[in-house]
Amino acid sequence: MKTSDFDYELPPELIAQDPLPERSASRMLVLPRAGGSPIHSSIATIMDYLNPGDLLVVNDTKVFPARIHGVRSDTGGQVELLLTHRVESDGLGEYWEALMKSGFRPRPGMTLRLAGDAITATILATGTEGAVQVKLVSATPLDALLDRHGDVPLPPYIKRTNQDEVRAQADRDRYQTVYARSRGAVAAPTAGLHFSDELLTALEARGVGRASVTLHVGPGTFRPVKADDVSEHEMDAEWYEVGAATAARIAATRAAGHRVVAVGTTTVRTLETVGAEHGEIVAASGWSRLFIRSPFTFGAVDGLLTNFHLPRSTLLMLVSAFCDRSSHDGRERIMAAYNEAVSQKYRFYSYGDCMLIL
Repeated sequence: MKTSDFDYELPPELIAQDPLPERSASRMLVLPRAGGSPIHSSIATIMDYLNPGDLLVVNDTKVFPARIHGVRSDTGGQVELLLTHRVESDGLGEYWEALMKSGFRPRPGMTLRLAGDAITATILATGTEGAVQVKLVSATPLDALLDRHGDVPLPPYIKRTNQDEVRAQADRDRYQTVYARSRGAVAAPTAGLHFSDELLTALEARGVGRASVTLHVGPGTFRPVKADDVSEHEMDAEWYEVGAATAARIAATRAAGHRVVAVGTTTVRTLETVGAEHGEIVAASGWSRLFIRSPFTFGAVDGLLTNFHLPRSTLLMLVSAFCDRSSHDGRERIMAAYNEAVSQKYRFYSYGDCMLIL
């Protein structure tokens, strides 16, 4: 399958730049997985499509202010670090993988002053496309400094300026699910942004259960597939965890004949990773590099709530695979649904509307 098969035209004005005032006000395109025409609805009606006993599985990762600014110690040149993964910490500092943006070439041994000189960063190693390994030293706990000085790492298609202070504060709240718990993501699991506490309470009252997994979403979620052939793409590793309580809830749901509905593609990849490695959903943790594309046999998930995704993205390929029937026509069905969403002026991407596939 060619990467170009997942191209589509999107008018720029349909890329949502801000969240709606109410989380549960988004539109929702409902697509029958077994075939049929899409239904135009809203996230507020999701309980009409779920049955008592069904289980929603959400990703409870929490976005942290991972983008930090500073200067090169010797020349004062401006630099930006996007912290992506804490490797370890000891009495000498914290060791991180990061992406560096600057007007100069990083090299091992170079030092940076970040967060108004509150953090000293030493570059330990460099990689491709701005990847660096750094040691961070600070007198104040690093998480506290990031909360004070760091920026929420919004995706590149959401435009902000340094003067957008009101928007920046709103992003800290709204680019986060209401059930976020486990700090460590640099991108939100955006399908979950549509749920308010009130909507979750209404689902619970209907008898729809909820369980959590964790997958710390990395910057690779925004990276388009560059290979001409989809099969040549390699996924970035992302850390996940499925707890014993969630594994038990999923087993009980299956035994009772009810559906497991994933909130977001990150939840799908987490559950299908565990299922592929262990033959069933069990308590597990590790690193997922699972690239879900057609043809793929889904063994853990029966339904999916997801946002509208970027062209040529692995997320769009996953959603297409989820819609495959025996003829493997998922891509055609998804692209037709996307064209319908464009014609109906749905809002796209992270702060946009959503799609329910059942």
